[in-house]
Order: sequence, then structure tokens, then C-alpha cells
Amino acid sequence: MAAALPSEGMAARIEALRRITFVDVVLWGMRILIVFVVVGGTIGTLIQGRYTGEQWFDNFMFGLMIGGVYALIALGYTMVYGILRLINFAHGDVMMCGAFTSYFLANGLYRSGYLDAHPVISMILIMGLAMITCSVIALVVERICYRPFRHIRTLAPLICAIGASFFLQHSFRGMYGSSVRAYPDPVWLEGEFEIFGFGIPYTQPFVILIALAAMGALYLVVNKTKMGTAMRAVSEDRDAAAMMGIDVNKIIVFTFILGGCMAGIGGVLFCMVYNQIYYFTGFLPGIKAFSAAVLGGIGNVPGAMLGGFFLGVVESVGPALFLDGVGIRAPYQLRDLIAFTMLVMVLIFRPQGILGERLATQRA
Repeated sequence: MAAALPSEGMAARIEALRRITFVDVVLWGMRILIVFVVVGGTIGTLIQGRYTGEQWFDNFMFGLMIGGVYALIALGYTMVYGILRLINFAHGDVMMCGAFTSYFLANGLYRSGYLDAHPVISMILIMGLAMITCSVIALVVERICYRPFRHIRTLAPLICAIGASFFLQHSFRGMYGSSVRAYPDPVWLEGEFEIFGFGIPYTQPFVILIALAAMGALYLVVNKTKMGTAMRAVSEDRDAAAMMGIDVNKIIVFTFILGGCMAGIGGVLFCMVYNQIYYFTGFLPGIKAFSAAVLGGIGNVPGAMLGGFFLGVVESVGPALFLDGVGIRAPYQLRDLIAFTMLVMVLIFRPQGILGERLATQRA
């Protein structure tokens, strides 16, 4: 019996080798290639010493800033998925609608001098208009693209959402043209201050603090209110929640409103970071926010927040850190490649994300 054990172990190893497919080999090859680029590029970049500590700090702070914007937009994706188990691919363009609408108010306040004279009131008005616009459009998308197909397991909601995305883009293109408009740049955001010898533009803490405040408010709503409790109940089991007396339609509408509010704030902050707005503004940050939601764990609110900041930092620091050391010229032109490569890798190797849960296993 003891002599048979090695042969049994050998047979098990041979059987395991036989189960290896071409896809397994390709996936392992991708892992090895990515590890080589990340580790080799990082070592090469650090050895070359082309970047100063101040430049790394600037990249890191910019990553935190844009990551906060991604996190705000990602919350809309993750909440809708948590309730409906569907992806709202029109969410990025909903953000654009709010930001574009608030542009006209911001521009009027800026030209009149009110934006610089009364920054707090002005920002409340601008963000309030963006939040209302995004919430209304999000509700229209829910009513047209999702409610009719809520109990139908087909691709119809996804196709409708993609159609709504193109409809919103070209509607705003038709109303306001395809030219890029300069978003107002307030005087009180000009300049910078120093911390430990590093200069920090006022825009960066402004965007980060507002993003954190909005995410904190959302977290309290989801975890400390009756509506938040109902949202979590519907997310866990919609039918059981309905039998317990929860108005599922009301909760879904409330979820789209919350997502629209976060998108409105994120859209205004995004435009203040890049100081421009046009009809296609929401597409790329929307896709990246979706990547952040998947990275953090789609359906997980803290995961979306973490995923947004993580994606922003990697997207900002990664091109110089990973690609410069392997001899790639102009690595910042490939920053989008890093973001979408992260999405593909997460979908392949950890589909549940950083903080995601294996819901099927838990419920079983």
C-alpha cells in the first residue's frame, strides 16, 4: 500500500497536466508578462532616476484627485448593479449632461464675478444644478431602459442603456455643438501651498475633500438610514424584500437618484480638474469609473470608493513607473492602456474585485 502512494501521486500530477488547456497557458503567459513589465519597469525607472521626489509626489496627488472623481462616478455603477444586477452604461453620459448643464450657470456666475466673490454659494448652486440634472436624466433612463425589462433575462436593458448613451451624447452635440468649451477657472483655486517642501495646487485638496465628503454622506445614507437598510435588503433578495413590505420600485428610483447625485458632483469636479467640457466628456471617465467599480468589487460601495482612488493613482503614477523603465517613449500617452489593462486583468483573475464577495457561495 505504501509503495502504491508514489504512483498514485504521479498519476494525479499527470492528470492535472492533462487538464491544462491552451487558455490556461495564455493566461499564465499574460501574468508573467505583466509581472515582468511591472517589476522590470519599476526597477529600470528607479535605477535611471529621471524623476525627482517632487514629480512622484505631484503624480500621486493628481492620482488621488482624479481617483476621487472616478470613485464618485463608480458609485452609480455599483449601486445600480447591486440593486438590479445590471450595468448602466449610460451613467458616464448622465454625468456629462449634469456637468454640461451646470457649465452655463458656472460661466454666468464667473462672468458676473459672483463665482469669485461668493465661492461657497456658487459651488452649492453649480453642484446642485448638476445633481438635479443627473438625477432627472438617470430616472428617465431607468424608466425607459430598465423598468420595462426588469423581469426579463435578456440583453435588452444593456442594449437600451448603450443606445441611451449615444442618444444623450448626440442630443447635447445637437443642442450645444461639438466644440470644446472652457470651464470657468475660479481665482480662489489658483496658486498652491507647500507641505514638507512639496507644492500642492489648491485644486487638488478641494477636489479630494469634496469627493470624500460626498462619499461619506452616501455611506451614511446607505448604512445609517431606513432607505439605506431597504436598499441593502433589495440588493440581497428583491423578492423577499417585496414580501416584507418594501416598495422595490421606490428603492430602485432612490438608488438612481443617489447615483445621479454622485455623478453630478463628479462631473463638476472633473470639469474643474481639466477646465473643459464637450458632448463626449462623459464617455472615457464613465468607462474608467466602471473599471474602478469592477476593480473594487461591483455592487460593493466601499469597494467602488477604494477602486476609484486605486485606479486614479495607478493611472497617474503607473506610466512613468512601469513603462519608462522598459524603454517606452512618451509613456503618458498610454495611461488609458494601463487603466483598461487593469480592468481586463481583474475580470480574468479576480472577477469579484478587491472587496467583492462571492455572492453565489454565500447564499448557497
